[in-house]
Amino acid sequence: MRFGFVLPYGDARTAGDLAAMAEEHGWDGFFVWEGIWAIDAWVSLTAAAMTTNQIRLGTMLTPLPRRQPWELASQTSTLDNLSGGRVTLSVGLGVTGDDRWWLFESDPGRKVRAERLDEGLAMVSKLWTGTPFDYVGKHFRSRATGSLVPPAAPPPVQKPRIPVWVVGGWPRPKSMRRAAAWDGWLPHYAPHDTSAGSDFTPDMLAEGTDWIRAHRAAQRLTMDDYDVVMEGTTPHDDPVAAAEIVRPWADAGATWWLDADWSSLDPDEVRSASERRLRAGPPRPARLGSVG
Repeated sequence: MRFGFVLPYGDARTAGDLAAMAEEHGWDGFFVWEGIWAIDAWVSLTAAAMTTNQIRLGTMLTPLPRRQPWELASQTSTLDNLSGGRVTLSVGLGVTGDDRWWLFESDPGRKVRAERLDEGLAMVSKLWTGTPFDYVGKHFRSRATGSLVPPAAPPPVQKPRIPVWVVGGWPRPKSMRRAAAWDGWLPHYAPHDTSAGSDFTPDMLAEGTDWIRAHRAAQRLTMDDYDVVMEGTTPHDDPVAAAEIVRPWADAGATWWLDADWSSLDPDEVRSASERRLRAGPPRPARLGSVG
């Protein structure tokens, strides 16, 4: 299992400072929140790339249906080249159910956002190849990209592409098929029966991982290098308790744990809490023995 840290709020300088701290204290990934009108996530990750050498960098997460795929492809490819191949792209439909997220546009609805997500992923992956292509979708299109002047952004360093983690709503088959088709699953619990409760459990993660494994096998895809990503909060001052929080998720098949505390968005509070958590190091279950 690998361990990442999510910065819930902070400017680019803070991201650069904390990413360096994360790398120094043994974390494997550093992620920042991406908003619509907010501190630019990709500028923050650029600052993080300049202060680190090994740690992976990404967002949690990018609302791709609300982005222009060619702009996102340029940002991610540019950062992947700058960082020496350390970018992970995390995508989902974007937050719904709150008008504060739709100040500049109307929510087109879940169906349209899902269509834009699929088309956006298709376009981004084609743009990353650096080769000309035509694309005609319901929401996006492209004429032959080889005619661009000046030349397009160079392809990413990582091959065959930058890893893409996708939100999959368990147990919704269409959503899960989307997550299974890419490089990682960001679990979201979406029960058909809303009276069933809202808690996502390690048993559900194991069931979803088995579902993805079977689906990928049917498509002649393996689980090699496929990630199952869990996010949660662990204490900085009790390594035993922190490891115990993570252990059942590791046993259930999670390959990444992302530590995130969204309880405050005050810059000073976030920075001090982040520094405490990062200095304590990742909540590795190995501290208590083998995960099995």
